[in-house]
Amino acid sequence: MIDDVTLRLLTARLAQEQSDHRIPSVAAGLVRDARLVWAGGRGRIHGTGGPAPDADVQYRAGSITKTFIAVAVLRLRDEGLLDLSDPVGRHLGAAGTDVASAGVASTGVAGLTVGQLLGHTSGLRAETAGPWWERTAGSSFEALARSSLGPDALRARPGRWHHYSNVGYALLGELVARLRGRPWHDVVAGELLAPLGMTRTTPRPRAPHATGFAVHPHADLLLPEPEHDAVAMAPAGQLWTTVADLARWAGFLAGAGPAGLLAEASLAEMREPIGINDVAGQPWALGYGLGLQLWNEGGRRSYGHTGSMPGFIGIVRIDADTGDAAIALSNGTSGLDGPALAADLLRIFAGRHPHVRPEWTPARVAADALDLVGTWYWGPLAVLVSVVGDQLEFRLAGSGEHVFRFGRDTAGAWIGLDGYFAGEPVRKKLGPDGRVVALDLASHTYTRLPYDAAAPVPGGVEPGGWR
Repeated sequence: MIDDVTLRLLTARLAQEQSDHRIPSVAAGLVRDARLVWAGGRGRIHGTGGPAPDADVQYRAGSITKTFIAVAVLRLRDEGLLDLSDPVGRHLGAAGTDVASAGVASTGVAGLTVGQLLGHTSGLRAETAGPWWERTAGSSFEALARSSLGPDALRARPGRWHHYSNVGYALLGELVARLRGRPWHDVVAGELLAPLGMTRTTPRPRAPHATGFAVHPHADLLLPEPEHDAVAMAPAGQLWTTVADLARWAGFLAGAGPAGLLAEASLAEMREPIGINDVAGQPWALGYGLGLQLWNEGGRRSYGHTGSMPGFIGIVRIDADTGDAAIALSNGTSGLDGPALAADLLRIFAGRHPHVRPEWTPARVAADALDLVGTWYWGPLAVLVSVVGDQLEFRLAGSGEHVFRFGRDTAGAWIGLDGYFAGEPVRKKLGPDGRVVALDLASHTYTRLPYDAAAPVPGGVEPGGWR
């Protein structure tokens, strides 16, 4: 599928990353239509020896693990076993060890919601109270609660801002285990990995796997990094995986997974910005949804997750418009600039092999939707209403801004999908002849003529009319 020139360009970009940043080894891949269409590798998986990496070599995924935990939580939500607005203590105290017994209830940690933990807006501490959990043997959840979920656990008022929390995902992993009645990694393996055929994604390394190294900052020397079972903290970054397996995962996150694995609406919800990494004087470039990192480059959106643990850095990055994905995994504590490399690989690929959109074909449009299309006026402002696929779009005439989208609910009513009118219904106002003469949208009245005297305009229309 990929021509020789593109192959050389991709290989050259990967070689540049490995050489310039002194990475022991790096494996990468590109995904289109849920298929791995290119894979490459540079360096040696054991530093000074071993083979060059291919798409089947395991690397530690780091925080890419969080995307699996998030999907497992959303599956519980979709089954009605929890709500994202539930306080996490309601479920962690429901069976086995009560979180409150560790002194958590008085700190407010038990009141943090599942949704806040998923989107890193809980205000919970980023890391454990110590020692550095990524380089030391892990402890039980009870020990974690005693050491790190006490009176000093909160760093900000819940919901105030985005504050990344590895400890928060330890709570979510325990939540999954409690509600499923088995360890979180068994839940992930049975509910997600097996249906997707991800046979090379495991909690601990299985050969062939890369060795994790630190690279000396001032000399071309390597130092092996330790690897332990993180136990309670494992949901924040324990999994080991491969380029080939992450290609399947990227396809699923882009909406091409097996039916029933996760509702399309829930996948879309994961990609909605909840917290923004705010940089003064700059437009937002990095945000977070429900378990997914979000990138915004001049309006071009992508999503996925980075991952790092001592000895490893990785990334999955998916173009929101095309579904194309780039994957990179490396075995150095520093060096890999995952977001930049993934963006460059996607750019090279799309430039040489542009994504071809499906051809347009006419579609059946319900009669009640045709009643709504055309030009309406909110006061003197013209608004164009169109049917786009299975949605309605309200667009301020003459502007690409202020686009509001509406979709059908289960009863057939039009409900706002995003933006200012999210969750608001479109209500039709009928005239004496049964025709639609006005639309009511969150008390805003839209009429076929500016301030149409024949329509129910709130406050009435000046009897003298326009003058």
